[in-house]
Amino acid sequence: MKVSGLKGYIKPYWKFVILGPLFMLFEVFFDLLQPRLAAYIVNNGVVERDFNVIEHTGILMFLVAFLSLIAGVGCNIFASRASQNIGGDIRADLYKKVQTFSFQDIDKFKSGSLITRMTNDVVQVQTLVQVALQGLVRAPCLLIGSVIMSLLMNLRLGLILLGTLVVLIGVLIVLMRFSYPLFSKVQQKLDMVNTRIQENLAGIRVVKAFVRSSYETNRFQKVNRDYTQSSIKASRFIALNSPIMTLIMNICLVGILLYSGPLVWRDSFKVGDLVAFVNYVVQALSSLIMVSGRLMDVSRANVSAQRIQEVLSTEPSIVDAKSEKKSLLLGEHISFKHVNFSYNNSKTGEDSILRDINFEASRGETVAIIGSTGAGKSTLVQLIPRLYDVTSGSVVIDGRDIRNIPLAELRHNIGMVLQDSFLFTGSIRDNISLGKVDAKEEDIIEVAKIAQVHDFISKLPHGYDTKVGQKGVNLSGGQKQRISIARTLLIKPSILIMDDSTSALDSETERKLRDALKGLIKNNITFIIAQRISSCIDAEKILVMDEGTIVGSGTHQELLESCGVYQDIYRSQFGEREVSYEHK
Repeated sequence: MKVSGLKGYIKPYWKFVILGPLFMLFEVFFDLLQPRLAAYIVNNGVVERDFNVIEHTGILMFLVAFLSLIAGVGCNIFASRASQNIGGDIRADLYKKVQTFSFQDIDKFKSGSLITRMTNDVVQVQTLVQVALQGLVRAPCLLIGSVIMSLLMNLRLGLILLGTLVVLIGVLIVLMRFSYPLFSKVQQKLDMVNTRIQENLAGIRVVKAFVRSSYETNRFQKVNRDYTQSSIKASRFIALNSPIMTLIMNICLVGILLYSGPLVWRDSFKVGDLVAFVNYVVQALSSLIMVSGRLMDVSRANVSAQRIQEVLSTEPSIVDAKSEKKSLLLGEHISFKHVNFSYNNSKTGEDSILRDINFEASRGETVAIIGSTGAGKSTLVQLIPRLYDVTSGSVVIDGRDIRNIPLAELRHNIGMVLQDSFLFTGSIRDNISLGKVDAKEEDIIEVAKIAQVHDFISKLPHGYDTKVGQKGVNLSGGQKQRISIARTLLIKPSILIMDDSTSALDSETERKLRDALKGLIKNNITFIIAQRISSCIDAEKILVMDEGTIVGSGTHQELLESCGVYQDIYRSQFGEREVSYEHK
C-alpha cells in the first residue's frame, strides 16, 4: 500500500473527505482577504485619517476572521471523523488478516512487528489523512492564492517571490529524497524494540527467577539505543527543514523591502499595498514551509502504508477449502500418508522436522506419542487441524484430504489442548466456555469435574465467576492445564489432541483425569503427547518418535519387546529391573 492505496478506505467516508477540504477552501479564501482589507485600512483610513473607514473595515476584518474560524473548526471536525474512521478500518482489517494467518505466517512477520504495524504504522497513516484533509489543502491553496495576489499587485516583486519558491522547492526535494529511507529504517528499529519489550514482559518471571534483570536491561538498551539513533538521524532532516526555509524566506523579504522601498518613496507603490504584499509573501513562504512539513509526513506515512500493505497483501500459506455440500466431519478414521514437513517448505528434505510419517487411527482409539524433546511430536499433531500444512504427503480424515475440508468444519471437530495453557483475561466460566459461549451451567460443571478442576473452582470465593488475570497469572500451572482441558472437552470434539497437557499435574491427579476421560473418549480419536510412559501406557497405539521419524509403533508391551528407543525411555523412568520384569 502506498498512500494512493487508501482509496478503498476513503470511499465509505467520502462525505467527510469532501466537506473537510471544502471548509478549508473557505478558510483559505477568508485568509486571503485579510491582507487586502489591511491594505485598504492603511491606504484609505490611516493615510487619509478617515476613522470611519478604519472602523467599518476593522469590523469587516473581524467578521472575516470569525468566518475563517468557523470554516477551520468545520474542516477539523470532518477531517478528524474521516481520519479516525479510516484508521479504525485499517486496524480492523489488519486484525482480521492476522487471524487468517497460519503459525508459519506469524513466524515470518514476528508478533512484535505485527503489533507495530497495527499501532504505530496505522497511527502514521491516520495522521496523514488528518493532515491531508487540512494542511495539504490549506497550504497549497494558500500558497497559490498568495502568489497570484502578489503577482496581481506588482509583477516584478511577484517574480522575486516565484524565484524564491523555486529555490525552496529544490531544497525540499533534496531533503525528502534523503529522509525516505531513514523513516523506513526507523520503523524497522521500532519493530525490534516492541519485540524485545513483548518478549521480556512475557518472560518477566523467568528473568527475575534467574536474576537476569541487568542482562535483559542491557539487551533492551541496545535495541532502544539503535532506535533512538535512527530516529535522531531521521529527525535531523526534519530539523534542517524549518531553519533553511526560514532563512531563505527572510532573505526574500529583505530583497523585496530593498526593492520596494524606493517605489514607495516615489509614490508608485502605496504603503498599504506594500503591507499587503509583505503579508502575501509571508503567507506564501509559510505555506511552503507547511507543505514541506506535510510532505515529510507523507514520506513517513508512505513507509508505514507499505508495511501495512505487506501484511494485507500476504496470502495465507494455508488456503481455506471451499465449502462442500457434505455431512460434517465425523472423525471415524484418520491417516498420515508419507508426511514430510519443514518450516521453510523445503522440498529437498534437508531441513525436515518430520520425515515419511505413516500411521492410522480409528474412532475409539487412543494414540500416544512419546519421544525425546525436539523429536517433532507437537509439530505432528499441529498438522491435523492445519495449524501448519504438510510439505509433502497428506493427512486424510474419513477419506478426505484435510486440505479439501473447510477450516471451520475441520477445526470445529478437533479439540486441542496446547502445551502452553493460555487463558484469557475474564472469568473462569468465560475461559471454559470459550469454544461454546452458549454452554449451560451443568455442562461447564460436568467437564470441569472430568478435568479434575471443579473442586478447586468451588472453593474460590466467586466460584466460576472468579476473574483470571492476564494469561492466568493468578493460577498455578496445573490449574491452568485443567481449565484448558475442560475448555476443550466442552466442545465435544470428534478428534481430541492433548499436547503434553498434564505435565504440571501430580501423578494422583493425572490418574484420576485418565480414569474420568476413559468413558468420554471412547467415541473419539484421541492423541496424547506425553513425556511420561505412565501417561500413555494404556493407549491402544503408542508412536515412538526420534529426530522427526517414527521409530516404533505398537502397544506398551510390544514396544518393550521391539523398540530400543522406547526401552531407553522406560529404563530412564522406571529402572533396569522393571524392564527385565516386563520381558519375563
